[in-house]
Amino acid sequence: MTESIINYLQDELSEPLGSDFQIQRKEAVGGGCINHAYRLHTTKGVFFLKWNYSCADDLFIREAECLRELKRVAGDALLVPEVILANEADELSGFILLEYLESGTVAGQEAKLGRGLARLHRHQPSEFGFFHDNYCGATPQLNDWNESWVEFFAQNRLGFILRLIKNSRDISATDLRVFENLIDRLDLLLPHNSKASLIHGDLWSGNYLYSSRGPALIDPASYYADREMELSIMQMFGGFSSKTWAAYNEAFPLASGWEERVQIYQLYHILNHYYLFGGGYLQQAVSIARKYL
Repeated sequence: MTESIINYLQDELSEPLGSDFQIQRKEAVGGGCINHAYRLHTTKGVFFLKWNYSCADDLFIREAECLRELKRVAGDALLVPEVILANEADELSGFILLEYLESGTVAGQEAKLGRGLARLHRHQPSEFGFFHDNYCGATPQLNDWNESWVEFFAQNRLGFILRLIKNSRDISATDLRVFENLIDRLDLLLPHNSKASLIHGDLWSGNYLYSSRGPALIDPASYYADREMELSIMQMFGGFSSKTWAAYNEAFPLASGWEERVQIYQLYHILNHYYLFGGGYLQQAVSIARKYL
């Protein structure tokens, strides 16, 4: 399968990159638990190839869309790899070819990451959602536009992931009722003056890196959300320094009471883990939901 993709890239890129374009060698690199990944050394530089022959057909098309939107909004505040080519899964396989970002050390990267995220979050259109439905890992995300953040989070995030769970995992009527009761209370628990911010959407420590040119974002699940959605997953897994948080808060001060809402937003990611992996994530989510009832 890899050789088929390499041959396809060799043919497809010879026109935009020049007739002298040649893929010289490939090296397997860590691509996470879902995809395969290679570093491609070519006559036009180094590229990053990620592919999967058993993914959703449009997985990498949607990832490319997220990366392009992040890059457009971030400007020079954060690095986002340039999309060279993305392919819908067919008989060849789905893949995405990206600019390769070399890891490295640049002074003040932690603070630059915080200020860069603040720059992203300050981009605030009028509605919540995204241009197409996309994916958080392998999980579909419903991104219909909505003027109300409370409705978007209730219907497109908690309600939707619960429907996925009901169709593929065990969940008792009692546990389901806990989440339904919480959804009914969201109108009282979440702010009504939320602004839509562009977020990475799956921002844990494995989805950003410090490159030789500055902090960079990778593997997004982007959409326009209340920015507290982003902050919740950043806190959920850790991996962000006090310098990053301080720089963010200085550039875009956090709203009063945001920490009280963090676990409500974390429920989406915990339920997603249950949907993907099963195990004890469901009871963890139930325990959190009960705190807000």
